[in-house]
Parts: sequence; C-alpha cells; structure tokens
Amino acid sequence: MDILVIGGGGREHAIVWKLNNRGHNIFCAPGNPGIADIAECVSLQVNQMIELADFAQSNKIDLTVVGPEDPLTNGIVDQFEKRSLLIFGPNQESAHLEGSKAYAKKVMERFNVPTAAYMEFDDFEEALSYVEEQGFPIVIKADGLAAGKGVTVAETIEEAETALQAAMLQKIFGESGTKVVIEECLLGEEMTVLAFVDGKTVLPMVPSQDHKPVFDGDRGPNTGGMGAYSPVPHLEKWIPEIEKNIIRPVAEGLAAEGTPYRGILYTGLMLTENGPKVIEFNVRFGDPEAQVILPLLENDLAEILLAVVEKRLHEIDLSWKPGASVCVIAAAPGYPGPPIKGLPISLPKNYTAEKQIFHAGTALQNEQLVTNGGRVFGVTSQGTNIAEARQRAYSLMEGVSFKGKHFRRDIASKALN
Repeated sequence: MDILVIGGGGREHAIVWKLNNRGHNIFCAPGNPGIADIAECVSLQVNQMIELADFAQSNKIDLTVVGPEDPLTNGIVDQFEKRSLLIFGPNQESAHLEGSKAYAKKVMERFNVPTAAYMEFDDFEEALSYVEEQGFPIVIKADGLAAGKGVTVAETIEEAETALQAAMLQKIFGESGTKVVIEECLLGEEMTVLAFVDGKTVLPMVPSQDHKPVFDGDRGPNTGGMGAYSPVPHLEKWIPEIEKNIIRPVAEGLAAEGTPYRGILYTGLMLTENGPKVIEFNVRFGDPEAQVILPLLENDLAEILLAVVEKRLHEIDLSWKPGASVCVIAAAPGYPGPPIKGLPISLPKNYTAEKQIFHAGTALQNEQLVTNGGRVFGVTSQGTNIAEARQRAYSLMEGVSFKGKHFRRDIASKALN
C-alpha cells in the first residue's frame, strides 16, 4: 500500500517503522531525520489540511494515518472524507473526547463510566473559591489541548492559585485554558489501555504504563511522557473490567447516539481501591505508548487500520509477541519548559533488531543531527521479560549523547517490585 503518515514525532516514527517492516511505501508529513531513513518526508505541516488532502489525492495514497491530536480536533478526517479519501482517525466531532476535558466528562456521565468527581469553570475567582472549599490535593486541568502539560496536582492553595492563574489569566495554554476542569485527586496506580474501534467492534491492545512527571519517583512537573513499558503484568487482572465497564460502553453508547467512534481510543486510568476510574480519553496512539506497543504487535498494522476505516474490524484477530517492551525518553535540557535546541547529537552506530531509537525532536543542521524539541528520542528495547527489556533500553541510552541529556532512571521499576 501507499501510505501517508501525518506527524513528525516519536509516535509517528514508531508508526512508520512498523508499517515499513511490512514493505509498504510510506510518505510522512513533515517527518523527521529518523523517519527520513525509512520513508519519503513531505514538507507539509500537520495542520495544512487542504494541502495534505491534495497530496493524498494527487499521489493516489491508499491510506492516510493521523498521528497527533491537533489535526484530528481540527477536522482533518472530515476534510479527507469529503473527497472520499481513506483516512484513519476519528472525525472532528468524535475528537472532542480529547479536545475538551469537559465534553469527555459529560460523555462519561451519560454512559455511567467511573471517573473522578468534577466541576468546570470559566471564571477565575469562582474556580479559586471552589478549590478552597474542596481541600487538597486537587487536580486542575486545562479544558483543551495542552501537549500533556495542562494538568496540575495541587497540594496547596498556592499551587492551585498559580495553576489557575497560568491557565485562565496568563493563558499559557492559549484558548485551551480559558475553561478549566477541577476534579478530585484519585489515588492508585496509573495504566493506559488503547483499543482499535470501528464504531462497533472494540479490540483492546496490550496495556502499558506511562511515566508523566519529569523526575524519578514521579516528582516534578508533568511532561508529555518520560517513558513507558508494556505489558503491565501486575495490573492485567483489571483488563476485562476496563473493557466491560469503560471502553465498550463508550463505543456502544456513541454508536447508539448516531456518532460512532472510529480510530484509536486511548483510555488513561487510575486503578483505585474502588476499581478502575478514567483520568482521560485521547483519540490517537499515545506517545510514548506507541513506541512500546507497536514492536509487540505481530499483525500488519496497515491491515488493522484499513479494517477500522472500512468498518470490518471484526475480521481481525490481534496477535502479540511474547515478552516485553520498554521505552526511555532522552530529553533536552530545559524540558518540560522551553528546551535548548541545536545541540549536536551522536548516536550508537550498530545495535540489534530488538532495539530501536525513535526520533522525537531532532533536526539536521549542515548534515549534523541536532536537538529540535523537548523530547529528543524514545530509546526502546524488547526482551523476554520487563527486566531484560529495561536493561537493554538503558544500555542503548548510554550510546545516545548530547549536552545536558536527561532521562528518568526508574522507568518500569514498578513492574519489578
């Protein structure tokens, strides 16, 4: 198949890598230097929707795959479908599940999905008063998209006020923070379950666990994700309940309302003493979850994605490799604040097939690979178990070099305790 992948981060590199393994002809817009080694990169940005549709049409692309959330919430799927172009991902209406935390909460309420109690506010003073009444810890979320950084777990009134001011008054997330969702702080261990959904059929993938805070021990500000591992053996007993009480009710409920969901449904969960509760829904592959899940998938990814688009996912049986996968993010100095760009990078020359270095924030300057974002690489390995995969990932990380590189040293440690 001729396939266009939209995006240029670590998730998209993992998607392109997986598709390339089955010999598909791949274009990627805009791509990155790592993707350029295995696909033809196209100089179009993710929100140039008309131009991307023009490219797909003129190059007779068989399937377009959307990586990031921005174009999905901006309606790229609707644009392509108007031209009868096959594209994988939810339409703009369905993408509200990620585009608005308040909308997602209302969906959960309608279908009796367990989640944290919440209130939404568009007035700063009212929000601050509510926080003071509720006590701490409490969770403050920008309503819209904020690249994984719009969530604060406030332990004090000062932290809460700072977060509310930043979102609502200083508008550090732009219009995304005009409204906030304030919710109870759920306690427990987090887990992510992604599922392919074609409107009717739901096929969950192997679960994974992300690590959001920037420092070891889950300390420091939230990031887009500092690493992940899959599967999650000590939490897998919850999967049947999650599928039955959360993923299926949402998919079946939306279909019954005449707005069937098609694409990947990402369910971020907290496993509380009262069972699994939803923290968030996303409408695409997680990043870095994709980097650990896709190497374990035995199927041809293109066949699954096409089956979703053509509403015949029931024909697919997912097959997973035994063993485990671990990804550790190499971040640039300054991240999750403004990262330092343009730092020269050196990478290990030779490494074996069970190891991957997915480019997330890199660029070429005069043929020298340099840093070009906060998360620079997803350093990933597979093994017969989590301990082996983890050891291989950290060994591979030793060969990744740039000034000020920082990474968490405790990725997947919860699975070993």
